[in-house]
Amino acid sequence: MEYLIVALVSILVGGAGYYAYTNVYKKPSQTKKTVEPQHPSGEEEAGARTKAKEILLEAKDEAFRVKKEAEEESAQVRKRSFELEQRLVSKEESIEKKLTAFEDKEQHLRTQQEEMQKKLADVEKVKQEQLEKLERVAGLTKDEAKAFLLEATELRLKDEVARRIREAEAEAKETSDKKARELIVDAMFHGATDYVAEYTVSVVKLPDEEMKGRIIGKEGRNIKTFEQLTGVDFDVDETPGEIRLSCFDPVRREIARVALEKLMKDGRIHPARIEEVVRRTQDEIERIVHQEGEKLCHKLGIYNLPPEIIDYLGKFKYRFSYGQNLIAHTLEETKIGVKLAYELGADPQIVKLGCLLHDIGKVVADEEGTHVELGVELLKKFKLPEEVVDSVAEHHEDKPFSRVESVIVYIADAISGSRPGARYEAYDEYIKRVTSIEDISKSFPGVSDAFAVSAGREVRVIVFPDKIDDAATTKLAHDIAEKIHNDVTYPGSVKVTVLRETRATDVAK
Repeated sequence: MEYLIVALVSILVGGAGYYAYTNVYKKPSQTKKTVEPQHPSGEEEAGARTKAKEILLEAKDEAFRVKKEAEEESAQVRKRSFELEQRLVSKEESIEKKLTAFEDKEQHLRTQQEEMQKKLADVEKVKQEQLEKLERVAGLTKDEAKAFLLEATELRLKDEVARRIREAEAEAKETSDKKARELIVDAMFHGATDYVAEYTVSVVKLPDEEMKGRIIGKEGRNIKTFEQLTGVDFDVDETPGEIRLSCFDPVRREIARVALEKLMKDGRIHPARIEEVVRRTQDEIERIVHQEGEKLCHKLGIYNLPPEIIDYLGKFKYRFSYGQNLIAHTLEETKIGVKLAYELGADPQIVKLGCLLHDIGKVVADEEGTHVELGVELLKKFKLPEEVVDSVAEHHEDKPFSRVESVIVYIADAISGSRPGARYEAYDEYIKRVTSIEDISKSFPGVSDAFAVSAGREVRVIVFPDKIDDAATTKLAHDIAEKIHNDVTYPGSVKVTVLRETRATDVAK
């Protein structure tokens, strides 16, 4: 730092001298002519010297100031360096102390571990000596004594274990039965819907007998147009004052009913008007059907189903099974099934879809087959999940249950359909249908007896084995099924089973 100050002072002094020389002694030439240098006068020289002294003093003052600042800064740097050095020394001392303490602790632990190992070795030695003494006294080895004790303990606890197992089994059975009843009751409680079972038939009341004639039309042209456009059979002769509409498709039957009521109010009944009203009514019913399907899905929290499936679900509004409306039945069954699924740890989404779609085959009117078969084919067509399709296929035990969700759908359907007040059918119509099926079956030669079972969905035909051989039974089943199809009105399908049995009996005397 001192060298820097000296150099700075020298530069300042040299600069002052140069300034005095250039401003005092060196005069610029006034002309281009070469003139002889002139020596300054005494006053000028004195003034120059005074000026130089002033500059030199200023330079010295500046140099002194710079030197002082440099010394102060140097002192601060030395002070900070000393403080840092002291802190480093202090940290080194602290680290050395900690290292020393750690080494002492490690040595202490090592010593304790060695002592513990020695004690464990002594204990093991004593234990072994005691075991050897026991073996000599008892005359048994260690393994023999262990086996003996285990055998004695097993014999002593055998009766106790058996008794507790029996008690546990009895308690589990009692608890499971009680829990099952609670689950069923709770599910039925949560699944109860606020509706009354509906008992309806498609009947249109007439204001007078004259209206019946106008509906029939000249040479029956009006009623033929009705039947051709709607696909519904009109029965005008059975009951006075009303017309009965007959069709397995409930939507077509509803279209015919609404269109007929509109025409009676309008008063203009002729083929052209009938065609116009039926077409407009079809559009209205299709819109209502889609809205009802969406409403049903939204009530159950199910979305993103194909529009065609939603349209099929909307047809539930006009479909009744023994007086129970399919929308009400589906809502009730789904609530019961979802409650059971949550309680039993099953997949509630699969159960919900299975309950919603289990009867969708009942509104498929364009194909032949049971509602289970038609429903399965429809769901496979739209590529619904396999678990849902299996639940629909198995809800009447047509196939063995493949998963717990199928069992839950079956149970929920049984609870909703068989509870008191849920369904109703006129006994006269039921007996008439069952009797007709049995009579048709008995009318064939070689038939011994026939019994309609499963609410008329199956008929079992018993034949004389000496009159009908095995080959003829197949043809007989086909003939009976065809005649039932042509002569009897029934819901769903009727399965015909022909039984042929030969028995030989003898008595040993």
